[in-house]
Order: sequence, then C-alpha cells, then structure tokens
Amino acid sequence: MIHQYFLNGYYIVIDANSASVHNVDEVAYDMIRIADGCVADGRSASETLRSPETRDRLISEIRQIHDISSGECSELIGELASLADEGLLWSADPYEEAAGELKIKQSVLKAICLHVAHGCNMDCEYCFAGKGDYSGKSGIMSLEVGKRALDYLVENSGSRRHLEVDFFGGEPLLNWDVCKELVKYGRELEKKHDKIFNFTLTTNGVLIDDDVIDFTNREMGNIVLSMDGRKATHDRMRHSKSGSGTYDSIMDNFRALVDSRTEEGAERRSSEYYMRGTYTAYNKDFSRDVLAMADLGFRETSIEPVVSDPDVPYALKEEDLPQLFEEYERLATEMLEREKRGDGFNFYHYTVDLTGGPCIYKRVSGCGVATEYLAVTPTGDLYPCHQFVGDDEMIAGNIYEGITHPEIVDIFRGNNNLYTRDECRNCWAKLYCAGGCAANNYHSNGDINKVYRFGCELQRKRIECALMLAAARREISEGE
Repeated sequence: MIHQYFLNGYYIVIDANSASVHNVDEVAYDMIRIADGCVADGRSASETLRSPETRDRLISEIRQIHDISSGECSELIGELASLADEGLLWSADPYEEAAGELKIKQSVLKAICLHVAHGCNMDCEYCFAGKGDYSGKSGIMSLEVGKRALDYLVENSGSRRHLEVDFFGGEPLLNWDVCKELVKYGRELEKKHDKIFNFTLTTNGVLIDDDVIDFTNREMGNIVLSMDGRKATHDRMRHSKSGSGTYDSIMDNFRALVDSRTEEGAERRSSEYYMRGTYTAYNKDFSRDVLAMADLGFRETSIEPVVSDPDVPYALKEEDLPQLFEEYERLATEMLEREKRGDGFNFYHYTVDLTGGPCIYKRVSGCGVATEYLAVTPTGDLYPCHQFVGDDEMIAGNIYEGITHPEIVDIFRGNNNLYTRDECRNCWAKLYCAGGCAANNYHSNGDINKVYRFGCELQRKRIECALMLAAARREISEGE
C-alpha cells in the first residue's frame, strides 16, 4: 500500500506496511504513481516492475509528462524494483497474524493516572471531565488511597523498573499537599522495590507558586500546562467560576515555571513541559494560537481538536475539515521557516522519529489502555484510562481488590489493536497512528473498534505534515 502527497515543495511517498518514507523528485513521484497501478496481488512488485511489458508501459507514460530518456527511465525503474526487494516499497504486511500476540504481551502495568482531585477552580466550557468533577462525582483523594494506588502499581508492574504516575484532575493542585506526600512515598518504594518513578503533573496553572515550581523541578518529569493560545481564544472557553477569563491570572505563573525549567544550570529531574491547548469551532484558525504560544517563548506546544457532542455551538464539523487541513499545513510551513531562522519550536503532533521508534510492538498494539495503563479515582476505582472515568460501565475494579471486572480489561487486551479496528487495516497511516484513541471511538460510536472518523482525518493530515517536516530537516542537514 502506497500513499503519496505533495506539501510545501516536497514530494513524499509512504510505504504503509513498512512505514518507510521517501522524499523524491517529481519524476520519481510520478513514476511511483504510475507503477502503483501496475502492481497487482499475486505477483511481487519487483517482478512486476522488471517485466518487459510493465517497463515499456512505465517508460511510455512517464515520457509523456516528463522530458526524460528511455535509459534514465529504465534506471529509475530498477531503483524502484530494488526498493521493493528490500521491503521499502509495495511491501507485504507482516504484522497482522502477530497482532493478537503482541497485544497480549501488554499485560504488565507500567503507568497510572491519579485523579487526586475531582474538582476544579475553573469552569471550562468544553471540559471532558464534566467541569472537573466528572458530572457530579466530586471528591479529593486521601493520602491513604494514593499510597495504596502506588502500592498497586508496584505490585502489578512485574519486572518493569520504570513506572509512570500522572497527577491529574480536575485540578490536582487543589490537593497539592497529598501530591507531595505521594512523591515522597514513591521515593521510599523506589528503594524498597528497586523501581524508578517518573511523576508528572497536568495543571491549569492558577495555583502555581514558588513551592509548586521548586518541587516539580526537583521531583517531576513532564509538566502539562493548559493554555489555548491567544488571549481571546483562551478566555472564551477557559473561564473562572465567576465567568471571567483566566489568561491574565495564569500567564505569569506559566512563564515562571517554564523559565525555571529551561534556564541553564538549573537543578531538576527534567526540563520537560508542554503547553497543551484545545481548539474548537470558535478558533478554526488554531495555527495562530500555536504560534502565539511560541511567540511568548513557549517552545513545547500542543493543541488538540475538541471532542464533543455534535450539537454544541463549539463543536467541530466535517465541513470544517478543509480549513483545518490548511491550518495544519500552514503551521508546518511556518515552523520550518522559523527553524531556518534559528527560532524553531516543537509541536507535539509533528514530533516523529524516523529511525528510533516507536517500536513495532507499540505501533501495532496501541497505547496500552487498561493493560499497561489505568486511571485511579479519589475513591480508588480503576478505569481503563482517564478518558473513561465517569463511565460506570467501564469500572474495571479498585485498588483494594484489583480487577474485579476482567471482562472490561479483556475488551482492550484481546480485541484492541490495528487489525481489530474497522478501518485501520487498510489505512496508509496505521503504523504512525497505532489505531487512534479507544476512548474517542467509544464515546463517538459506542465501540472501541469503530473509529472516530473525524479524528482519523485530522490525524492523517498531522502525520503528513510531520513527515514533510522530517524529510525537510534531513534534506537541510545533509546539505550543510
């Protein structure tokens, strides 16, 4: 399966089954397009390309649109056949039969999302967590519940040494003292069980102060900071309880935290952070919000499309897709220009490693929802992930008794990979997307294996932009 596209002056060809990416010239691009119509099931691509009838057809058709000699055409056809021999073009899919076994291997817990506060000091209109209290299921996690959750993680982590814990809400800083005590307890567990905890925090920023900054820099890895970009965009959806905008009340806090994490010589466990925004129908020009964050000096950015009831005023709709595609392309093009000027920044969805990962195991199996990752509520209930919290039918168990509803886990363990999704098997982006979000599928279609099609369309466009940037960067580095 081949996917081709032209973006920002680059001709990109993707071999879906190997995830190989080729940055080619226009002649090769058109030759591959024509050759793709000649490659048929039951005969290898290299045999097809080397057959006299195919060679003659390719030479004839390509010379009608490009000024190229027959000898040059033959040489190019030979190069394409060699790439097919190497499994880098028109490759077979070697993973479908093994997909189920790879998924079953996701049986050791490695991460938990601790909902330390089902409550919030903000009132964001689009909040998937029901304004922070999960639609009336408010609560604050006690230290005892938090400790038991960490114990549960250790007990079910097997030989895995590196473990992840995210402090989440609502707004976790409403329960900051418990967060700090749990980090302390985690450090004790590290010594006792030879584990390494990586703690992270997701916050709206209102309660960030010097103590939060000092402690997170010392003890925590990635910090996710919720911000929607431009002031008008942010204030329209991210309100205080009184209904006023929150941009001005968080900006100094965010600047202080990010500056402390990025200044040279600062002592900390990690310098990672992300500005994480949401775009809606009110800011379909969202590339400007990402650029606004970058202009403020925030170099690690992310913005996600809202997932909502289709009838709410801020919902994104299918007819918005062309404009949203243009925005992603505009953002990628501007990012590349800024990099060339030495003023680059990162956008989460455009971060792709063409040589080092993720491994094929993760590409086929997906995110590990319910198998490697669980969410823990203030009362100790276990859910497949944070986006299922509040769906009573998805309670998998609790931290005291363990998994009491194995049928919930089995939904994700045995029937949740690239090849169980209704449209993923034949999608060119499958090995870059890993099947998408099970929670979005469930909430939009009632089935984790029926894809959230709107999200798929956006994900494919983001992958195209990310791969264009990767190809451009490599071309630039090779030319230096």
